Amino acid sequence: MAIEQSSDTHENTGSEPEVNKFLRAAIKTKASDLHIKVGQSPKLRINGLLKDTTGEVITKERIKRMVSEILSDDQKATLQKDGTIDFAYEIGEEDRFRVNVFHQRGLTSITARRVNTEILSFDKLNLPSILEEIADNNQGLVLAVGPTGCGKTTTIVSMIDHINHTRPVHIVTIEDPIEYLFKDKKAIISQREVGIDVEDFEQALICLMRHDPDVVLVGEMRDAKTVSAAMRAAETGHLVLGTMHSANCAQAVQRLLDLFPQNERDLARQSLSLTIKAIISQVLLPSAKEGIDRIPAVEILLANPEVKKLISEGREAELPNIIRSCKEEGMRDITDSLCELIKDGYAEPKDAYKYAPNAEELKMALKGVRADTTGIL
Repeated sequence: MAIEQSSDTHENTGSEPEVNKFLRAAIKTKASDLHIKVGQSPKLRINGLLKDTTGEVITKERIKRMVSEILSDDQKATLQKDGTIDFAYEIGEEDRFRVNVFHQRGLTSITARRVNTEILSFDKLNLPSILEEIADNNQGLVLAVGPTGCGKTTTIVSMIDHINHTRPVHIVTIEDPIEYLFKDKKAIISQREVGIDVEDFEQALICLMRHDPDVVLVGEMRDAKTVSAAMRAAETGHLVLGTMHSANCAQAVQRLLDLFPQNERDLARQSLSLTIKAIISQVLLPSAKEGIDRIPAVEILLANPEVKKLISEGREAELPNIIRSCKEEGMRDITDSLCELIKDGYAEPKDAYKYAPNAEELKMALKGVRADTTGIL
């Protein structure tokens, strides 16, 4: 459950919460994440790597005090009951964090992800221009997938911002928690936060049609009920964007279907084949260009008739071949994306090889050689 929180909400009203000084260090160093754990000094994730701070080792008494300063009584009760709690946390008006407090081995830990409040364009994020065309769809399901910290939320937010600037529509977002705050441009945007504005994703989607939406953002596809409601919205003429954890586009199809019980899976498969518009998979790797910390390598699957046919027939293992054979349509696989980043000077080969599904295939691609795409990968 996500709860909106401000640095002004804490027990010690004489000074700001102690955790703020670590969060300010994350802001200063442009770290993506902060980790505070008993028995360790606080650590910052900078350019994808965890680095020690100069802070002293955290004791269980100290972290208990830090947590007490930033949680309300209701939040403490939730943490005690569930063993974890998520909330958005602000320092001033500019800096926002997505914070998780959780129990592990009988102790308490804190993780905080820094949210970039500035919404960047596709160009500034070094994303392929095909994303603009995907965002211009009026209906269907669009998924952004990848591991934690790969930038999929940032990509989806950039697509929402593009729609906001180009179309007079009503956009409804359902998030846990709200990370980026939008300002109405051509569109009007209603942002609903799970735990504050609505009980859960399922309830928000049940009520969705009463809000007269044109475009819907589902912060995360977590379960079958959420996915079913999202696909129903896509079937009834809405553009639905969502995120989920998956290694690549083909795996995303299988992971989404695996959320359903076996006896519901065939129906879900047919619904997905009818509603899917695109799947965007990405990873972030260190940038070789000055002024850019990390750069995305992006795989794009566009739902052309052949893709829909393969999904409906349970042949998603063949999707990588479709991606590789339909580049003229705007599709691309991770290997080609990594190859392009190396050739354009955005990534070092040694870094790209770490993220390649097959390092040898990437080496061959750099030499202009790719395997035949007629067989199943």
